[in-house]
Amino acid sequence: MDILNGLTNENAIRRYRKWLAGAALLLAVLGLSGCHTIGFYGQAVKGQYQIIAHQRSIAKLLTEANTKPQLKQRFELLDDFRTFASNDLKLPAGSHYRNYLDVHRPFVVWNVEAAPEFSMEPKTWWYPFLGSLEYRGYFSKSEATNYATYLRAKGFDVSVGGVAAYSTLGWFKDPVLNTFIFEEDADLAEIIFHELAHQRLFTRGDTDFNEAFATTVGQEGARRWLKARGNTAGLSAYLAHLQRSDQFVHLVMSTRAKLEGLYGDQLTEDGKIKATAKNKAATSDELRQRKQRVFNEMTAEFRQLKANWGGDAEYDGWFAHPINNAHLNSVAAYYDFVPAFEQLLAANGGDMEKFYKAAEQLSKKPKAVRHEQMRSLVQTRQPPSTRVQNSQPRVGG
Repeated sequence: MDILNGLTNENAIRRYRKWLAGAALLLAVLGLSGCHTIGFYGQAVKGQYQIIAHQRSIAKLLTEANTKPQLKQRFELLDDFRTFASNDLKLPAGSHYRNYLDVHRPFVVWNVEAAPEFSMEPKTWWYPFLGSLEYRGYFSKSEATNYATYLRAKGFDVSVGGVAAYSTLGWFKDPVLNTFIFEEDADLAEIIFHELAHQRLFTRGDTDFNEAFATTVGQEGARRWLKARGNTAGLSAYLAHLQRSDQFVHLVMSTRAKLEGLYGDQLTEDGKIKATAKNKAATSDELRQRKQRVFNEMTAEFRQLKANWGGDAEYDGWFAHPINNAHLNSVAAYYDFVPAFEQLLAANGGDMEKFYKAAEQLSKKPKAVRHEQMRSLVQTRQPPSTRVQNSQPRVGG
């Protein structure tokens, strides 16, 4: 099974969540044991097979009278995205997104993420060919929620989120799905460019690096596409969205930092959060109370942010879910290194090919060295408002 890349239910987060699916998994299943492991891989093979078996050629759908006009318009727009991705962003569009499938559900898969009750260290799962990743995905919502229940019973904080788009990292030709085809133009552009970025570069066992890379490419690509098409109003609206996103992510990250201090978490050599023995200065009940106060403070700060945004409800869906350690981590994995990649793109003069080569060089280094260099780039990050203004539309990323 290979990686499926995804987005969640809420407008603001849905572009940035992932899952996996893929090739040669049946062989891997035969070599594994354990009820949850075999069940997971079995449903994954079945789910991915159904996607492969039932997708239809977009070229044929465009010629059929019973294809709805709205769908045909989106297919034509997707063709424009593919051309722009290949010519302007130097992404391997190839035969991807030439087929379509309606999966008859709002999401293609559901992600499960977990973390201990008193630590921000994400639980990881090991996958053939991919290494350790911080999520596990299911084609069935009920199977995802059942597994989430199992993890909660073991004492984990758990988050379950719907995934609408994916990348199989070249194992298969990725199709267009009903789960994301009707997104706003800028959002759909970002989705396509994000997923194709995974085709360009994927680093085994490094979720934070991979997701931040694809997020950077997706956002930069959407900005450039809007400018190239002369969509001034769309560009202005998209940049406003990115500024709200930056402020939301800052709120998530600052909340995580507070909790890391509360729990006594430490950093590993490669900069990852590591749980330590439970804070002995407080009982479990006291830690739960303090943890809840941090969440309450976060919610209050969000209300103020929302007021500053004129009541924009973009992130209401995210806050509608139970806020816990895993829910916070579901955002962090996609944004930790985005400022670093933005700096890397700027350092290469906005040249996408040079940027990809620089990122590839980083990907070949040991994980600890790679993360240390990424953190050094983050230290040069500009303030959010400055970055957004410079990207209008910046050449340097």
